[in-house]
Amino acid sequence: MNQEYEQLLNAIEDKKAVLGVVGLGYVGLPLAVEMVKQGFTVIGIDVDPAKIEQIYHGDSYISDISSEELQACVASGRFKPTTDYSMIAVIDALSICVPTPLSENQDPDTSYITSVVDQIKLHMKKGLLITLESTTYPGTTEELIQEKIEALGYRVGEDFFLCFSPERVDPSNTRFNTFNTPKVIGGTTEACLTLGTALYSKYVENVVPVTSPKVAEMSKLLENTFRSVNIAFINEMAMMCDRMGIDIWEVIDAAATKPFGFMPFYPGPGIGGHCIPLDPMYLSWKAKGFRFYSKFIELAQSTNDNMPYYVINKTSTILNEYAKSIKKSNILVLGMAYKPDISDLRESPALEVYELYKESGANVEYYDPHAVSFRDKNGETVHSVAYDLAKFKTYDCIVLTTNHSGLDYGEIAAMGVPILDTRNAFKNFNEPHIYKIGHSVQHVHEPNMALIV
Repeated sequence: MNQEYEQLLNAIEDKKAVLGVVGLGYVGLPLAVEMVKQGFTVIGIDVDPAKIEQIYHGDSYISDISSEELQACVASGRFKPTTDYSMIAVIDALSICVPTPLSENQDPDTSYITSVVDQIKLHMKKGLLITLESTTYPGTTEELIQEKIEALGYRVGEDFFLCFSPERVDPSNTRFNTFNTPKVIGGTTEACLTLGTALYSKYVENVVPVTSPKVAEMSKLLENTFRSVNIAFINEMAMMCDRMGIDIWEVIDAAATKPFGFMPFYPGPGIGGHCIPLDPMYLSWKAKGFRFYSKFIELAQSTNDNMPYYVINKTSTILNEYAKSIKKSNILVLGMAYKPDISDLRESPALEVYELYKESGANVEYYDPHAVSFRDKNGETVHSVAYDLAKFKTYDCIVLTTNHSGLDYGEIAAMGVPILDTRNAFKNFNEPHIYKIGHSVQHVHEPNMALIV
């Protein structure tokens, strides 16, 4: 092996390598913090000056990283956040953790990766190890990074080193974190893989090497497409059970008693987060370049995308029981984040549910103890209402879209306001005014005049 390889490997083993993380969001900040905790000096780069300011003040904006942890990292003197890309010149190993959203046409938007590569080309030094963590289609690492840098005259595996290691972040998961979540990694050459594995093994408990970046890229898409397809299937089953008068939640619980050959998935108002709504479409888009059309992916995406409309129709059926329509009804959406106990709103189906209620003419508000505000489709800021049971009693319907653990479901249920539960959060309450998706509206009520405006 050449001099650059030997020097970097020794620096990794001695923890003298200067590490870099580009993108200090839900993936990058926890990664940088773990690197610092394991004894490395880390330069964190982000284009948002507000994030850099918060880090220096020890104010964590990521739920999985406490402010105390962040303060300790900053106080160590080994965590140096900046907006200055020229700092790449002193970095020995760089991890790229930038967003990879979809365009309006549902095509991959890799512009963030391209922007980072442009900066790497300007500032990199010989012997740099680059690891892409952003979820993307198979071939991205070679096409958008390797080819662009080799065009400058560098040779991969000799003058620079390149890997792909897909992020595996599950916000608010108290069991699995950056250190104890197994990490897949693929290198473009044997030397690249050896260096990448050596580096990640210093701050990840179990590193899983694979034969190429394409395999690593595909493994991430397989993980989340598997979930998307199975969630779509159970969502379809929920709508079927609704039509048939069967409780899907009881069906799932019964099926889950089988000790082999079954894995429970649960219905909901749609899918959210930074992975499941997006990753399958990356795979579908790439497959089309090989004249392969994935019917499962397209069908799953369509089914999951239509769940907010199912929630609206279900609400209409419920309100009809009280001689009301959605139009001009006062509706409270309970929970706006895409999963419980976090503030993350990325791709949250509750956002679409909120907009659909507005389009239907409802007077809609929301309460979320974690996500205190969001921007609607018109760019206007919408704020959460306060937790006020007296006010909650004035709504015509409450729609639970996110089952935060801190909510007192007992006192909410006791108000007697019609509730549509999309997460089975009210499973312990059998009152006739509590309805759920995946189960037909079977109660016939006399119109409650107190609820009619």
